[in-house]
Amino acid sequence: MNPKLQNILEIIQQSEKLDAEQRDALIKAVKEADKELEITAFKLDRTEKVKKTTAILLEETIEELEQKRKAVEEQATLIQAENERKTKELEEARQMQLAMLPEKLPQLENLEIAVFMKTATEVGGDYYDFSIKEDGSLNVAIGDATGHGLKAGIMVSAMKSIFTTNSTKMNIEEFFSTANSGIKSMNLQRMMMGFTMLNIKNNTLRMLNAGMPPVFLHRNRSNTIEEIREHGIPVGAMNQSNYMVTQESLHKGDVLLLLTDGMPELQNNKNEMFGYQRLQSSFQKAAEKMPQEIVEYLKNIALQWISNSDLEDDVTFVVIKVK
Repeated sequence: MNPKLQNILEIIQQSEKLDAEQRDALIKAVKEADKELEITAFKLDRTEKVKKTTAILLEETIEELEQKRKAVEEQATLIQAENERKTKELEEARQMQLAMLPEKLPQLENLEIAVFMKTATEVGGDYYDFSIKEDGSLNVAIGDATGHGLKAGIMVSAMKSIFTTNSTKMNIEEFFSTANSGIKSMNLQRMMMGFTMLNIKNNTLRMLNAGMPPVFLHRNRSNTIEEIREHGIPVGAMNQSNYMVTQESLHKGDVLLLLTDGMPELQNNKNEMFGYQRLQSSFQKAAEKMPQEIVEYLKNIALQWISNSDLEDDVTFVVIKVK
């Protein structure tokens, strides 16, 4: 019993002023008070233990969270370092790919040329190139590897090597046969290359299209556009493929537009595709301009269509005008 209540109980028991009934009632009240104090002390003790336990758990939780925070920070640091490494490698690959493009455009008496290329990612799948044969004729190439990124960059590098090595000493048919065999032998699985190559000699155009968009030819005399649609399957798609060569006569003021599918497939904020018909109409409006002006016009039309947002695919076109 509580010492103070024990003293009170003894006083009550020894008091001669209280009758038996009063004494029993007071003794009962003292004992009940002692019982209440005991219950209260038990509750306080339990509460204190709960507080201590809670404090221990809270401290452990805080320590565990701190360890997790440090682990997350370390992981984030590693991820950032890895992303920086990959970004650096992609930028180096992009610079290498850009270095493979012609340093300057061919300067010819009878032709004027302008080009535009914008890649959607660090390494694009689009490619263009030129070479001059021993007979003075011009070879023009434009290609589009499946997808974009590093795999597409590998395909572009392969086609660049094949074009540089063979385009000046082979006719178009021989070149495509060699290129198809070379790409297929690389065993790049589903990777392939859409590729258009043309040769212009004495205002005669010979062209072969392997899985690329049509070539647009603006006729100066009639102010009309012809769409050269004949094409075969992409380079590297099959072990053997028969390619058909198209031949056209060119005249003063005629303009050729070669392109990848990037611009026709641009989508605006309403998910509407730019399309080949709109591209042809845009080319028609600018066809009488000089090649660089045509390039700038088409580029501005493309940027307006996507509201100056980022490109979702590589965009490339080559414009050639007969002087």
